[in-house]
Amino acid sequence: MAQEYTKVARTDEVPPGGMKQVEIGGEVVALINVGGDICAIGGECTHAGGLLAEGYLEGESVECPLHGASFNVKTGDAETPPADEAVPLYQVKVEGSDILIARP
Repeated sequence: MAQEYTKVARTDEVPPGGMKQVEIGGEVVALINVGGDICAIGGECTHAGGLLAEGYLEGESVECPLHGASFNVKTGDAETPPADEAVPLYQVKVEGSDILIARP
């Protein structure tokens, strides 16, 4: 069965090094541009629910603004405490200037 993709943003809304919070099906998702590559991960920290798009991006890691837990934007894996659970990873497709994601 083919993945269903939903348009969630435009590429100009997420410049290199930028992040944007979107929602799909009631789920919060963080769109993150790492060197021109758009990644999409669950937007809420698995430790205390901090919004990752409001955090800090360094390389391929985003740090939660609440308690400093970091997550790999390419895999969703928790990299540092206090988080010990990964966030969901979403498949991303860019068509022209549209960013589309599929639910995991």
